[in-house]
Amino acid sequence: MAFARLLESKHHLVPGKLRVSELLFEVPKDYANPERGTLQLFARAVSKHDKPPTPLSDDERRKKDQKPWFLYLQGGPGFGCSPPQNISITDTILDRGYQMLYLDQRGTGLSSPISAATLALQGDLHRQADYLKLFRADSIVRDCEAVRKTLTAEYPTELRKWSIFGQSFGGFCVLTYLSFFPQGLREAFMSGGMAPISASPEQVYRATFQKVIERNKAYYTKYPEDIEAVQSLCFHIKSRGGIPLPSGGDLTVRGLLTLGRNFGAHGGLDSVHNLILRSSLDLKQFKFLTKPTLSALESALTFDDNVLYAVMHEATYCQGIASNWAAERVGRSFKEFQWLVGSPQSASVVREAPLFFSGEMIYPFLFDAFPELRKLAAVADIIASYSSWPELYDDWQLLRNEVPLYAATFIDDMYVDYGLAQETVKLVKNCKQFITNTMYHDAIRSRTDEVMKELFALRDDSID
Repeated sequence: MAFARLLESKHHLVPGKLRVSELLFEVPKDYANPERGTLQLFARAVSKHDKPPTPLSDDERRKKDQKPWFLYLQGGPGFGCSPPQNISITDTILDRGYQMLYLDQRGTGLSSPISAATLALQGDLHRQADYLKLFRADSIVRDCEAVRKTLTAEYPTELRKWSIFGQSFGGFCVLTYLSFFPQGLREAFMSGGMAPISASPEQVYRATFQKVIERNKAYYTKYPEDIEAVQSLCFHIKSRGGIPLPSGGDLTVRGLLTLGRNFGAHGGLDSVHNLILRSSLDLKQFKFLTKPTLSALESALTFDDNVLYAVMHEATYCQGIASNWAAERVGRSFKEFQWLVGSPQSASVVREAPLFFSGEMIYPFLFDAFPELRKLAAVADIIASYSSWPELYDDWQLLRNEVPLYAATFIDDMYVDYGLAQETVKLVKNCKQFITNTMYHDAIRSRTDEVMKELFALRDDSID
């Protein structure tokens, strides 16, 4: 396994007594074929900054700096990490004696980010698709191992392993790490990240669509006035053949109805209602949607700044099979999502059949709606039809896993189905869970203290 080459290291002090190091690494694009070249990874390391009353010797400084590492893996795929001082988990982890590493996974944030323009540098469509195939969890965990070996090269043996935390897709990466490189891990944590490792994309979406239906019912129960407001907004959009968005995209009926991807977070119902409310008030006052409203809708809908999420989302569920736009195929089989097939129902039946929003699903039509995604429509089709995906998990290794795994699991998780998650738990030895129906998928951000308290209780407490 290769080491990562450290290219740059810059250090800064930030409020909160934090020392943040901005690190730039070079790693192989393709670990199976290093001759294909390299890409760059960006990470921020953070530790507590304490000014000692007397100067430290070199040996004392080295011991002080060599704290155990704690790696944070962001959700996605396709999203980078915020600066450490803006992430609520930072202080909790540092207070327990660790130093943290926030790694922008390859293709995200500042780690050789994927965009239509940067992808075009790879060549024709098939070369672009071949490049994108290197941006799944199997490559991400190899990056992590390469970085770990570099960061701990001069550490004592007992500190060379690190702890890892995966949020959502980051939890998927944790299971891949446990499958192929458990020797690098001291312990593992995850929140809302127990991947459905034995399920096909179709099985995943059949389960998650059911949860989305539940959340739609909760939404319209909380905001019954939005039944008519959503339908009226859709009729307005349809009557104009779509509405131009400020950045060059198009607001369509089907595009609007993907707002439900927010339903699975704390406050998600309210955030969607606020968008519908301001749209409804615009139509009542002006008979059109104002620019601030269109900007708010665009911000909630677009993936133009995170194209890797849109292109590679379904591929996260593929091992030896093609997804073939599974979410769209499965969604069309539900009567609640017939708008995936054709136009919404007429206004006369609005009370009996409210329009349901979809959830965390990616559809081919989204690649017609936004300018950056339009440039990637053809390569996205290649990825969707590709069937030779390598295995992301090793069931044999997971059944014999010796690395302690502590997981926060949410019964009402709209993105990672609870039932499928429990099937995975049966396959992972040494896994302890905190299970609750009082939190949602994003609890590590919205209920940080509660989640971390329960996870460390799993680690530190005993069960008679």
